[in-house]
Amino acid sequence: MNEQSRQILEMLAEGKITVDEAERLIEALRREQPGTPPGTASRPKARPKYLRVVMDAEDGTGGDGRTRLNVRIPLQLLRAGVRLTTLIPPAAITKVNAELGKAGVPVDLGELKPQHLDALVEHLDDVVVDLDDPDSKMQVYCE
Repeated sequence: MNEQSRQILEMLAEGKITVDEAERLIEALRREQPGTPPGTASRPKARPKYLRVVMDAEDGTGGDGRTRLNVRIPLQLLRAGVRLTTLIPPAAITKVNAELGKAGVPVDLGELKPQHLDALVEHLDDVVVDLDDPDSKMQVYCE
């Protein structure tokens, strides 16, 4: 509680102001004290432009070598790819889905829509992917 709120409550306790006046004063204080400093407008969150995959792992040779992976994929490329799936003939989609299923990738290209990618990006903050090696770390995020 800040000092001004405390003073309002003290005035209320001393009977200098009524409960209604105290409520209005406290509400006015809340409106005057936004989460951001005065003069700075809160900007909407910028739309991410890239999907980034970063990995840092031991190289497995037992030496001091490390394997580093840093991939930055433009989200426009992913969005364009999703839109291109609408051009694939239905018979081809069925065959591709079957092959993806055999490879262990349960994706239905016929159901893939641009809004699904946008929803994924919106909810993808900072995902840490667990690897079998405790000395390895992988992050997938949008920037």
